Amino acid sequence: MTWLKPVEIGQDAQATYNEFLRDLDARLSDPGTDRFELAAGVLSELMYGRSVEQLRADAPLAALNVDARNVTFEAEYYMATDTEAFTRVKPLLWLWKNADLTPVGQNPVLGIPLRRVLAGHVFRRVGRDFKCWQNVEFSVGYNMEVGNDVVVHRHVLLDDIGGIELHDNASISDYVNVYSHTHSVLDGPDVTLRRTVIGRGARVTYHSTVLAGSVISDDAMLATHALLRGDIPPHGIAMGVPARTTRFKVREPQEVHVDSRSFVRAADRKANPEFPDPTPNQTRLPEEQEQPRPLVTGQG
Repeated sequence: MTWLKPVEIGQDAQATYNEFLRDLDARLSDPGTDRFELAAGVLSELMYGRSVEQLRADAPLAALNVDARNVTFEAEYYMATDTEAFTRVKPLLWLWKNADLTPVGQNPVLGIPLRRVLAGHVFRRVGRDFKCWQNVEFSVGYNMEVGNDVVVHRHVLLDDIGGIELHDNASISDYVNVYSHTHSVLDGPDVTLRRTVIGRGARVTYHSTVLAGSVISDDAMLATHALLRGDIPPHGIAMGVPARTTRFKVREPQEVHVDSRSFVRAADRKANPEFPDPTPNQTRLPEEQEQPRPLVTGQG
């Protein structure tokens, strides 16, 4: 059951939108399609109201920047990024990111199904009825695994370079950050990739942060502004910085698929060949700090 109600627009407008989406999906499904040219052409129409050929003749600087071959992403500077996989999704991520800045991206009736089409050709896996609002960022996109009826709200960061799983009916609220990589405290270039998992029906609420390797079990919740650096058991509610499970939902017994207490985790991976070994513990508690010795000075 949902608290949302259906909203309809004019049939002619909806028919035009549906035709655009069917055509885009068909062209992306064709292995012979040049994705860079396709994305550049769509962006030229959305942003400037003309073909990319006209844009190249009239406004060459703008034309260069609708073509993802002429831009870089942060992920391209990372050793952990699979160059071949990222090249395949790069033009679609550029289309996704920039379409969000246009009236098309701000219009839910077209923007959400457009992102759903793109997700089908970017993510490792995406289920039915994926609903993604505007201004969501991915690090690489190709390491996203998304189940059925997942909702991701506005201004979310999904750092999927180490892998992110969003299981059926998971909900990610506005301004959430979900990470799948971590840096050594002492050596920033020592990066470890850890898969982050958010279970079925789990809710990650406003402005909260999920650190790499965390497992949020089925039907669990992370509270607003919380910082999770571990796990939440099934039906648990975690809050605080760092987040701790302090409450449990009152539920009838139900089947659990993602349970942090027994979940089989993917092995950590190292992102920088200069640091191939697991990162050792590099911190200590404040009380472990050696007490300073009194300074002895001469008299006289």
